Amino acid sequence: MKKKIEIVDSIDISKIYSELSHPASGGICVFIGTVREQTQQQTVNSLFFETYETMAVKEMHKIADEATKRWNLNSIILQHAVGKKNVEEAVVLVGASSPHRDDCFTACRYLIDTLKERVPIWKKEFFENTDEVWVTPHP
Repeated sequence: MKKKIEIVDSIDISKIYSELSHPASGGICVFIGTVREQTQQQTVNSLFFETYETMAVKEMHKIADEATKRWNLNSIILQHAVGKKNVEEAVVLVGASSPHRDDCFTACRYLIDTLKERVPIWKKEFFENTDEVWVTPHP
């Protein structure tokens, strides 16, 4: 079982295949979340992400272990970027490989949804009109 869990300054999507590839896997599924230019009819200039890294990584490992057991995964990756991120920049990456495609599709959806629900990462949006707002409750 290969597992890569980390909080990073930037996400390098060029290595995804090699990190998830496994001889026992017949499928690899990846989700990459990026900064979009519009939210609630406002133009977004950038986002800023903060985290309590020790707690975040610990929770990400728990999520990865849950998914691995539930869907018999061979490889898994969970990465979230912190700091300022511009439009079109990758901010979160989750991926899974498994013997069968249904399992990796389902696991990938579980990974991103559960990460967003449970991992202490906070997002602030900066808008063109100079407004800024914490999207997620900030401690």
